[in-house]
Formats: sequence, C-alpha cells, structure tokens
Amino acid sequence: MYGWTGTILRVDLTHGTVRRERTDRELAHDYIGARGMGGRIIADEVDPQADPLGPENKMVFAPGPFTGTFAPSGGRYNVITKSPLNNTIAASNSGGTFGPELKYAGYDAVIVEGRSRTPVYLWIRDDEVVIRDASAFWGMNVHDAVDAMRAETDEDAKVACIGPAGENLSLIASVMNEMHRAAGRTGVGAVMGSKKLKAIVVVGTGPVTVADPDRFKSAVLSCTGKIKANPVGGAGLKAYGTNVLVNILNEVGALPTRNFQDGHFPNADKTGGESLAANQLVRPKGCYACVISCGRVTKTDNPLYPGMGEGPEYETAWGFGADSGVDNLDAIVKANYLCNEYGLDTISMSATIACAMELYERGYLTKEDTDGLDLVFGNAQAMVEAVRKTGTGEGFGKRLAEGSYRLAESVGHPELSMTTKKQEMPAYDPRGVQGIGLNYATGNRGGCHVRGYTISYEVLGQGPPMDPHATEGKAALDIAFQNLTAALDATGSCLFATFGIGGPELAEMLSALTGEEYSLEEFLRAGERIWNNERLWNLKVGYSAADDTLPKRLLEEPIKTGASRGEVNRLDEMLPEYYSLRGWDADGVPTQAKLEELAL
Repeated sequence: MYGWTGTILRVDLTHGTVRRERTDRELAHDYIGARGMGGRIIADEVDPQADPLGPENKMVFAPGPFTGTFAPSGGRYNVITKSPLNNTIAASNSGGTFGPELKYAGYDAVIVEGRSRTPVYLWIRDDEVVIRDASAFWGMNVHDAVDAMRAETDEDAKVACIGPAGENLSLIASVMNEMHRAAGRTGVGAVMGSKKLKAIVVVGTGPVTVADPDRFKSAVLSCTGKIKANPVGGAGLKAYGTNVLVNILNEVGALPTRNFQDGHFPNADKTGGESLAANQLVRPKGCYACVISCGRVTKTDNPLYPGMGEGPEYETAWGFGADSGVDNLDAIVKANYLCNEYGLDTISMSATIACAMELYERGYLTKEDTDGLDLVFGNAQAMVEAVRKTGTGEGFGKRLAEGSYRLAESVGHPELSMTTKKQEMPAYDPRGVQGIGLNYATGNRGGCHVRGYTISYEVLGQGPPMDPHATEGKAALDIAFQNLTAALDATGSCLFATFGIGGPELAEMLSALTGEEYSLEEFLRAGERIWNNERLWNLKVGYSAADDTLPKRLLEEPIKTGASRGEVNRLDEMLPEYYSLRGWDADGVPTQAKLEELAL
C-alpha cells in the first residue's frame, strides 16, 4: 500500500498482549484514515450502549495518509472512542509531531482495548512494542511525565500523554502531545485514564511510501503556493495566530460574552492576537510540515501569572476572556498553561467556568459551594484558581471537571449550560452567524466549530459573499463544509490548509500519494460516508432529531449590543432543509436509499 503503512497495532491492556493486523484496503479507500477509519473501527467493534469508562470501550489512535508526508500541514492524528462527556462517537484531532512519528513506526492505527489493573504506558520503537509500568509517572503533570518517560526511553520520542485530569476521569480531560498540543474535545483523556494508560511513547524510523512521487511533489508544491498566497493562511494566522479572530468576531457582533449573555465584549482588543503579539509572544510555531505557523510560543512575567509555553488559541482566549468577562491577557495565558499541564480541554474548561460564574451571580451557587472563590464575571484570579482546582480534582474542581451541563443540571438550571449534546460550544455566537448555529445543532460530537467551519464563508470572506445573519443557503453550506472537513480530517491534514485549497486539490494529492484515484466526487463521498457513519452510531446510542438543537437562550434571547443586536438563531428555518438535502427523513434518520448510496 502507498500512503498507508498497511499495518494496524492492537493492544489488549486486560491481558497485556499486542498483535499486528493488516490494514483492510477497502476500509482504507472508503474511509481514508484517521477520523474516518477510526470511526468505522469503533462502529464495528464497540457496543453503542457500552460504558465509555468501562473496559468494553476502545480507543483508536490514528494518523491519516497525509500524516508524515510533506502535504501542507500533514501532521494530524485523531483519538477516536466513545465519549464519556456525552456518549457520542468522539474523534478528537491534534497536530504536532506525534502523528507522523506513529506513522514512521509503521502504523495506520493503534487500537487500545481492555483495561490495565495498574498504571502502564505503551512504548513503541518501530516493530518493538512493550507495555511498561507507569506507576512512577502516575500523578505527574503532563510536562513532568513527558520528560521522565523520554529519559526512560529515548530523548527523541514523541509522547501522547494524560495529566492528572485524565487520571481523575474528568469528563473534559484531553490527551496531550508535545506537551502543548491537545486532542482536546469530548473527554478522550478520561477514557485513557479509565484504562490506566498514562501515555503512548513512540519512535519511528520507517518511510511513508508514495505511489507517484513526481505527481505528488507537483501537487504539494501547487497547494503550498496557494495557501501561502491566501491572506488568512499565508499572512494573518502567522502574524497573529488564530487569536486574530477575537476582534473580527467582536466587530461582527458574534463574540459570545459572559456565558453567551451577549455577543459583544467592550474590552475584546485587550485579549486579541494583536495584543498577544505585542505583549506575550515569543515566536510563532508550526506543527509538522506546517506552512502556516499559527501556533504561539508565549511568556508572561506577571508575578501573579508567571509561565512560558504555547498558546492560547482563539477559542481559549475567548473562553477565558470574553466568555468569562476577563480582559487580563496574562491571566488568560496562565489559564491556558494550566490546562496543558493538567490535560484539560480549554474550550470546555473555560465555558464551564463561565457557566459557573452565571450560576454564582444568579445565586444558584454560593461561595461555600465554590470553596470561597468569588466567581463573578471578570474575576481573573478566581478563574485561574478554578482551573487549578479542576486539574487537581480538588473541592469545587470536581464539579467543574464534569463539564457545564452536569454542573448547571445539579443546581436545577441546565438551560444555563451553553452546550449542544452536552458539549460546550466554541467561540462563535449562533445568533450572529446563522450557519455556525446549524452546524452546532447537527454536530456529531456536540458543540464544535471544526466539523463545519462556515465562519470561513460567513465571516472571513473565503468564498462567495454570504450574509452571516441570513438563513438562506446555510443548510447546503453546512453540509458541504461537514463533508469536506470529514474527508480532510481523515487524510491527516489540518483544517487551516483549506485557507487556500479545497476538495479538488486534496483529492489530487491523495490520488498521487496512494495510487487510488479519487475524483472530487469520490473524495467528498468519503466525507459524507464518514459523517453518516457517525450519525448512525449516535442514533444507536439514543440520540434523535430532538437533540439537533441549541440552548433556549440562543433561540429566544436576542443579542443585546453590537453589530448583531436583536438577532436570535433561526434554526427552525434551516433544519428541515438540512435533513432533506442530507437524504435523511423528517426525523433526521438516513434513508435506506442514502445508506445504499454510501455502502453503509
């Protein structure tokens, strides 16, 4: 096989065994890799009713065919499992260099099943695979554990690791690699913790073979040039990182503020990418084969919030910023560092704190409940301390560690949790940008922007002019983005590559790499197949059309200030058309004709 390694590694932690299997060529072709292939494996092998924190759940760590090549930003891998946060089929995406290293070791996927009785880590050096004792590393934060495991194995090893949050089974725990990169969403770190698996440590020395090197090189160079020529992919993201979006979304009136009570934050400029570049930025940083370098190496000398590391990204700066009413960028940076050290999803963590702040201000949480923290909007010190408590599982932190839905539900006000399918929504207000609201509502893993980034058209002008406040055409737009993104995720490339290239270029690179000819139609059909496979899983879990919705606030309470003042999300105008264009029935169930079309 070209592009794919041809081998899947299966690790049984219950019995302490490992074995290799051949990658099924039809599976690889139809689902491409990473999110696609991993999702199909989970759908085939895990009971939708399984306890996500039980030994019957499985985890798949999977790169894609582009991973480890010089395809633009071809450094991604996915962690696929049943989510403990909301029981959906989870596929959490991360960059860095761990994915390429796993590919160089020779694996299209690592399937982890069962549960160890004691802490372990998986040591992989090409064909050498050993389950090792991790008792000495259990309890360590991510940074210390990675350093210690590299010292025990190889200083050049790449490590995917959980911190104390994952060990404590926090439902918003992430899997961290390169210390600062996160497979963050849906609580995948808790599944790893439930299996007593501290880390996967890998060194790989093998190649990724290419079917047609000249054709692939030509396609890669063409794509790289297009991305570099794009004003977002080639300039904006490198200069200011993803955090350049703070001021842009604030101007549109779609920057969620104080737990989505508004869509405009008066002090947004203090928390944006321009301010970060002026005050905390050390240098830009990219992932493997990156041509964009949106990552930020940052430092703060503030004695209240000292530290050096990576981040924050836009969603993190928003969540610990506008959504929490905080305009102290040093505190936002520090909260981000703590999430990386403890292994926490910054989106769910910050949104849960914002929810807690509203619950506190409304009197539904008391100072006794919060361990004395004065959790009012804008209290930067209380926010940072709340992150620390969550990471250690200390006191009120145990309640925050379950996410905002369970926290709000525990005091009788689940409507104040800004979630869809119990996962916290990111940094785009669906009242100010209609298409992203439809994407949140229909998302296969709950609130998520990177499964259908309509912001690219609705706000950033990367396609035909489109009014963010209009609902016309948004159903078709969402479907196009969802299908394209599913296929893109499966290749192992980064979403930001689409700031310059699209389906035709991706299909051409994939064809040249693998020797399997993908037309644009076939490539997008693979994405549609992946999306429908995930939908079918969620239906078997018990999800239905009733769950394709948004918080009541976003449907009924207009934005108060800013450019989107007076707007609510008009989901009811978009959802029926979405179902119809998807080839689903009125209850959101794929029809038999659609299943046959996609060979599902």
